[in-house]
Amino acid sequence: MDSKKKEKSSYEWSPWHGCTKKSEGCLNCYVYRGDARREREASICKRTLQYDLPIKKDKKRNYKIPSGKVIFTCFQSDFLIKDADPWRSECFKMIKERSDCFFVFFTKRPERLKEFLPEDWNDGYDNLEIGVTVENQKRADERLPIFMNIPMKHRMIVIEPMLEEIDIEKYLRDDIEEVTAGGESGPNARPLNFDWIKSLRDQCERKNVHFSFHQTGKKFIKDGVHYNIQRKFQHSQAKKANIDYLRSKRIKFGKAKVDTNQLSFDFDIEE
Repeated sequence: MDSKKKEKSSYEWSPWHGCTKKSEGCLNCYVYRGDARREREASICKRTLQYDLPIKKDKKRNYKIPSGKVIFTCFQSDFLIKDADPWRSECFKMIKERSDCFFVFFTKRPERLKEFLPEDWNDGYDNLEIGVTVENQKRADERLPIFMNIPMKHRMIVIEPMLEEIDIEKYLRDDIEEVTAGGESGPNARPLNFDWIKSLRDQCERKNVHFSFHQTGKKFIKDGVHYNIQRKFQHSQAKKANIDYLRSKRIKFGKAKVDTNQLSFDFDIEE
């Protein structure tokens, strides 16, 4: 048996914790659920001990996070929440310093992004992917026009929790690297209908945009049958549907030598 410790393929960086609910998708927020169990107020945003994680070094002066890693950023909050305005510019500097890694953050607040982009942003950082989160048609039509008008090197659309059938085809362009969708987890989860996922997949195929079915959620409807799926099976059942659309175009990551297998965005943001 190989006694060597398995190297992590990705890291999670939470420079701050806590968030205010923004829209319908936030109703059953996993951060609020987790904080409720710990008797902590999730709506209060505070800097964490992880604040400078990407640039922390060991005794040998090497970065604690090795080169070539994907760093999922701010999954316990929103990178663009107003409470974090004093800290965000320093985080952008850390992202720029670690050009050897690839960062990903999602937001429900794309209207705030332009105001806080760093001066050297130009058309985006090579090592940063930004995803906008939408949950229904109303939020898609509200956020996607704003998001698609902001220059960036790497962009994706996250439809999770998906609360209804959504038509985003008119927003799909060649510079969208992925659309990912999934259902809602937790005790009060709202249902996901597989027909909505198939419709979304077909839209992406017509526009040649990469699509992945991330997770079924707890309540899943397929062919009129309602399923209650345990948390541990929600990712694997989505993959068994074999509905992902993978375009062949390669993504360029600048100086970050990233293992592209890490970029399936098979993140687990639930507790």
